Amino acid sequence: MLLPAKAEVARQLRRYRAWERVMLAAPNDRTVRTTFEDSGYTLCVLMGKRCAREAADAAERYLRTNQITYLQEQQVTCRQEQNERPRPATAVRRRPPAAERRYPAGR
Repeated sequence: MLLPAKAEVARQLRRYRAWERVMLAAPNDRTVRTTFEDSGYTLCVLMGKRCAREAADAAERYLRTNQITYLQEQQVTCRQEQNERPRPATAVRRRPPAAERRYPAGR
């Protein structure tokens, strides 16, 4: 898994937090809200999260830790997400059994 540069994560996190403060001060300003949402989206893409708050939390954890710890955390999260996925009820066979396969003449 590729990790973003810590400098870029820090820059985007500062941008997100700054626009969050501005948006809380002027919640009815559409331009401010749009810019805040854009900064949240950028942070989501950078951190691989679906929610801006999760992305901000992940960015803060990433900046506090070294890369190896962050990779281990991401692997645990990935395994947890895989365990939560629904499993198919039955296995699907892709090919007929070996006894039923037909080969071209000469084999």
